[in-house]
Amino acid sequence: MDKEQNQKIQEEQVSPQEEEKIDQPQAQENNDGEENINETSPEDKIKELEDKLTRTFAEMENQRRRFEKEKEDAFEYGGFAFAKEALSLIDNFERSKNILESDEKLRGTDALEKTLEHFDIIHKDIISIFKKNDIKQIDSLNKKLDPNFHQAMIEIEDDTKEPGTIIQEIQKGFTIKNRLLRPSLVGVAKKTQEKATKTQETKENSDIK
Repeated sequence: MDKEQNQKIQEEQVSPQEEEKIDQPQAQENNDGEENINETSPEDKIKELEDKLTRTFAEMENQRRRFEKEKEDAFEYGGFAFAKEALSLIDNFERSKNILESDEKLRGTDALEKTLEHFDIIHKDIISIFKKNDIKQIDSLNKKLDPNFHQAMIEIEDDTKEPGTIIQEIQKGFTIKNRLLRPSLVGVAKKTQEKATKTQETKENSDIK
């Protein structure tokens, strides 16, 4: 009996080394937990919050600037679409005037002269209203072609003008507050074919010499 009791006591007793091994994983877990807790310090959290706050303020400022720009554009160019549509009035007046002037039956009559006078008065009134709203005609004739304001539709042989000079205005162009409403459709001068050929031959002969 005494032998069996001694054996049980020995089995239940644990050596200090084994006890250290048993406690080691728990100690490791505690260390890992402390490391996880200490990963983000209060200073890091403050910096992170400051960074987020800075980005938020930057986004708010960008939105404010966009809103101000949209509001300014709406105020400055809110009538842009209406003004562009209104240009058809000018076009129709000029077409109607040209049709009347080219009518053989009306040419030279008092009725035609009076009608054209009324057309001119209405045309001037429309242009005056446009000017009051900063809608202005683009000067084109005898000007150098400017792609920002003019659109060349045809080339016309003319040795009296520098090539690229506007010598015909097909459709008037307009601006609104220095912004292009529509370009002028124009015809530009170019050298005659014969003169261009002679110029090329002269240049070739000079190169040979």
